[in-house]
Amino acid sequence: MKVLSPRERIIVAVDTNDLGKAIQLVDDLRDHVGAFKFGLEFGTNLLVSLLRDDDRDLAHDQLDRARVLFALLQGRVMWDWKFKDIPNTMRGAAAGLSALGPELFTVHASAGVRGMRAAVDKRGVSNVLAVTALTSLDEDECIESYGTGSWETVFRFVHMARRAGAQGIVCAPKDAEFFLTPERTPGFENLEFVCPGIRPSWSATGDQNAERAMTPGEAVKAGISRMVIGRPITQPPEKFLCPHEAADLIAEEIATALGQTSL
Repeated sequence: MKVLSPRERIIVAVDTNDLGKAIQLVDDLRDHVGAFKFGLEFGTNLLVSLLRDDDRDLAHDQLDRARVLFALLQGRVMWDWKFKDIPNTMRGAAAGLSALGPELFTVHASAGVRGMRAAVDKRGVSNVLAVTALTSLDEDECIESYGTGSWETVFRFVHMARRAGAQGIVCAPKDAEFFLTPERTPGFENLEFVCPGIRPSWSATGDQNAERAMTPGEAVKAGISRMVIGRPITQPPEKFLCPHEAADLIAEEIATALGQTSL
């Protein structure tokens, strides 16, 4: 796996449907973080804004803004649509996305080994991340959805993703820690663990499950390679004048945990 600088380990969740705000955020942060995550809500709203017939001028303006945004990104994208469907559909979706060339894109491990493998086969230059149990799920919700608790579900999905040839895993940091301890689970060294549920000590946990969360420093010490962080950076506390100040403070925490001086 590529050796990442502290800044490159940060993936910012762009949780806005406003293309102007997204452009401003990426422009402010692109020299301070590694990549940007765009999820299903962003993509769906963008598609609707481009296709609606009631205001063609607005649709053309949205298209121009979208092109500006993706030019700024230069492929530093985590395309987080969590593909989950039959293998043929997974294959076709991955093949279509490969033209955009995001650095990372997600599939859901519950699609099964064949579905994940179909996406991996058509990934192009992208790395495929298999999503396990969402960090917002508590134990009861996980059992209701998958028949097992969060840990058992994550354990099963990680093994399935490895069999499918995925390049990485998305799971809660507390769950990743187990797989990143070689004496417990040898053979996972080539899987990249990309974790949401990372919150600096100076930020509220929000809607994430606090029991499965970590600070950036804790995550790095646990062996997690990259972390997805949203509101602590995009809506930082008032003491920060702009998002990149929050991102820089997180990068400093990561550097300290790694014993490095350069961000």
